[in-house]
Amino acid sequence: MTEVFQGIGNFLATIYESVIGVLPPFLQRFIAFFVIAVVIVIYGFVVWKFYKSVSKKDILELDLRKYSKIKDSVITKFIAGVLYLVEYILIAPIVIFLWFTLLTFLLIIITEGIPASTLLIISGLIIASVRIISYSSKSLAEDIAKIVPLTLLATSFLTPNFFSVERILGTFTEIPGLFGDLGVYLVFIIFLEIILRIFDFFFSFFQIENPNNTEE
Repeated sequence: MTEVFQGIGNFLATIYESVIGVLPPFLQRFIAFFVIAVVIVIYGFVVWKFYKSVSKKDILELDLRKYSKIKDSVITKFIAGVLYLVEYILIAPIVIFLWFTLLTFLLIIITEGIPASTLLIISGLIIASVRIISYSSKSLAEDIAKIVPLTLLATSFLTPNFFSVERILGTFTEIPGLFGDLGVYLVFIIFLEIILRIFDFFFSFFQIENPNNTEE
């Protein structure tokens, strides 16, 4: 797998160098800045969608229980419980995990000098804190979800090697090193969602209202 990503990085770098190598210096700088700008736009868009999505308590809002048409109360409750389990314990953690993986990969691309394993931990801490806070305050969860990625982006602007397309293409070689740990984080996210849903069910069942529970 490492060889595949190294091959992709080298292939893209070769194409890029062969294209700009025949251009005058001012066009080379223009293309380099354009590529960096596109990367920043993609990163900003992903961060925006990330914090809007992950900061919601009910990340999917599918409400699969509405598809239960059986009138028998016991069977209906059982089916509703199963659909609830599928939606919030299985599907939602996978969606969160995909956001987590994409965010980690983008952090690897924009940062310089931070080990990929450290960025993986940073992403995991962001996910954990955002998911916990999302059960009480959506707006605070949004702030947490965006402040670290955007701060890292701002910090990266100050590194001398940030405006280097070759460096960005070379980061592909760091991605395979994360695959072994991603499975552990998927299990962690599923476990975290289960715990949060249990507490949420407990408060709902006993009609305990959290005064801090707000969408603002």
